[in-house]
Amino acid sequence: MALPVGTQAPDFTLKSKKGDVISDIKLSDQFGKTNTVLLFFPLAFTGVCTQEMCDLTGGIAAYEGLNAKVIAVSVDSPFAQDAWAQKERIGLPLASDLNKTTAAAYGVLLPDLGGFGSVAARAAFVIDQAGVIRYSEQTPTPKDLPNFEAIKTVLAGL
Repeated sequence: MALPVGTQAPDFTLKSKKGDVISDIKLSDQFGKTNTVLLFFPLAFTGVCTQEMCDLTGGIAAYEGLNAKVIAVSVDSPFAQDAWAQKERIGLPLASDLNKTTAAAYGVLLPDLGGFGSVAARAAFVIDQAGVIRYSEQTPTPKDLPNFEAIKTVLAGL
């Protein structure tokens, strides 16, 4: 079950790859600077995940205008995430939770998805500048997208 609103967001440091550069994405680097929209998605190179990330890339200005940085997390390797991002022109930071500890810490690790093993559920969190979860949603199925209008409404109130 996804962590509830009001919970202190678990910090993490995850690997990200963009081109030839591998870097760390650390949640607490955003604290005191910007709000964070943290999105978990099951797997790169799948239809619904591609739609979600491409739509967000196209609409990123709306989140930036609400003083939010969007970070997307999956259990894929940073190399697979980068190949997918290049192929689909995804412009969001993609973070690799290859060891699955971050999805587990947020309560959104599915034990098995269609025989593929454990993956992150599709989930969304809004984390304020103090590191507190202000919105929490795990979709009913991996085929369902989060309520992005509700996310924007929460961000507008922060």
